[in-house]
Amino acid sequence: MAAVADKSGEAALVAAAANDKKNSLVVETPKSESKEFNVQNLVDMFTKLNPLAKEFFPSSYQQNQTKNDGKFNQVPVGNKSVGNENFSNRGRRNNSNQGRRRLNGKAFRAQRDDSIRQTVYVSDIDQNVTEEQLAGLFSNCGQVVDCRVCGDPHSVLRFAFVEFADEEGARAALNLNGIMLGFYPVRVLPSKTAILPVNPTFLPRSEDEREMCTRTVYCTNIDKKVSQAEVKNFFESACGEVTRLRLLGDNVHSTRIAFVEFAMAESAIVALNCSGMVLGTQPIRVSPSKTPVRPRVARPTLV
Repeated sequence: MAAVADKSGEAALVAAAANDKKNSLVVETPKSESKEFNVQNLVDMFTKLNPLAKEFFPSSYQQNQTKNDGKFNQVPVGNKSVGNENFSNRGRRNNSNQGRRRLNGKAFRAQRDDSIRQTVYVSDIDQNVTEEQLAGLFSNCGQVVDCRVCGDPHSVLRFAFVEFADEEGARAALNLNGIMLGFYPVRVLPSKTAILPVNPTFLPRSEDEREMCTRTVYCTNIDKKVSQAEVKNFFESACGEVTRLRLLGDNVHSTRIAFVEFAMAESAIVALNCSGMVLGTQPIRVSPSKTPVRPRVARPTLV
């Protein structure tokens, strides 16, 4: 009975030791040292971490920073001036660019306003009056820089813009209001718009090209559904033989334009009377052309 009691007491000691192991978590280290796990120690470890340490920044951020002797530049938290440095520089650059654009815009508007003050608007021009004749009439008022005759879709007569080298010439031209030119007295008023300049590369380069311009008209407001063959047939049936035609358009404008060259200069004069006629669904505007219709240059074929 005594032996049995000793065994039962020993079993109780073993069971108690097992319960103690369950209640305490032991971590084995490589050196077989045991340390008790403590949550508070883990919190202390994280609070000691430096959020500005190099390993917390992406590599792209480090590449964009300036390097001083190979050292990493740390950015202190809460420094608003540093955080806004790029923004302030960018703002200064944008302001300077906008300033240049404003200056360029002011210079452009000033130049345009000068051109408007140097330009007169002439209406009720006889169809048989050429740009050369009109420029010759106003050359007595001052140096004529540009003369642009346009077809009027609302009248059998035409209108024009005449630009002078200075404002004195434009003011003197107003005195010609009511003068007879051809079979009609012309009206001369101050212009509200400037003459749009023509690309110099398109202007005639020889006497032959200048002669081509006398046989060429510039047609605008052409319906996009109208084909080149239909434009040619329209002018040939109303004016005369068409030797060359260039129909142009893009995806931005709702209508197209055309340069029509006739075999005879008289046909081009008759074509000016077509201004206001409907071609397709649009009334066209016909004006003398300042540029010749040059033949297309054939591209060399690859052998």
